[in-house]
Amino acid sequence: NLLRCFTCDRLCGGCTAPAPPPRQGIALQPVMPSCEPAPPAACLPTKTFRSYLPRCHRTYSCVHCRAHLAKHDELISKSFQGSHGRAYLFNSVVNVGCGPAEQRLLLTGLHSVADIFCESCKTTLGWKYEQAFETSQKYKEGKYIIEMSHMVKDNGWD
Repeated sequence: NLLRCFTCDRLCGGCTAPAPPPRQGIALQPVMPSCEPAPPAACLPTKTFRSYLPRCHRTYSCVHCRAHLAKHDELISKSFQGSHGRAYLFNSVVNVGCGPAEQRLLLTGLHSVADIFCESCKTTLGWKYEQAFETSQKYKEGKYIIEMSHMVKDNGWD
């Protein structure tokens, strides 16, 4: 299993350094392995997800479990409508699973879409555009809709 390293943003198989022995009576949180040898423990996240986005980027996370979902740089549009309210269109996302594709008649015409869900907490977040049947909508193919009610802004929004 390859994981995206939080420290260097590369795919790796995990750190080879041994884990510290558990202290009696204290349950330790799993941490994301790093590609660099013996990184300071304070620099590592306290939850394990498939991918961590770099701290230097403004990011969007799952409001339910705080798994990283997308970099702000991947945002294409804030003018979309999801099933339950406003939604954002992203070029790419992380920590998201995809269901089977199905045809749906949306506000902009017929599309083949697949629901997407948070890999960590399994909450349905929105959908992925698999195919657009109208020429004017082809730009959406391979892109992701995440409803605002399922996201929170993280890292550097101040």
